[in-house]
Amino acid sequence: MMKLPETAEKDILARLRRIEGQARGVQKMIAEERDCLEILNQLASLRSAAYSASVVLTEQYALQCMHDAEGNGSVDEAVRGLVSALLRSPR
Repeated sequence: MMKLPETAEKDILARLRRIEGQARGVQKMIAEERDCLEILNQLASLRSAAYSASVVLTEQYALQCMHDAEGNGSVDEAVRGLVSALLRSPR
């Protein structure tokens, strides 16, 4: 289990709330039969926002993993876990 620093937690949660709002906006656009290009632009913005949140979380995870690993001598295991998590992420 990882405890995020308070500032990182607030940042990530704010980003996720914006993503949630964007997703609702896209749903509304589809229901209103808006132009496909408009919808695709919003989806691209949503994807970018999700990627940015992932980057912040990944950075925090990496920092915490390395910090914890230094204390118990399992740096190799921490790196393998981080790489495994990153490889599961879609491009």
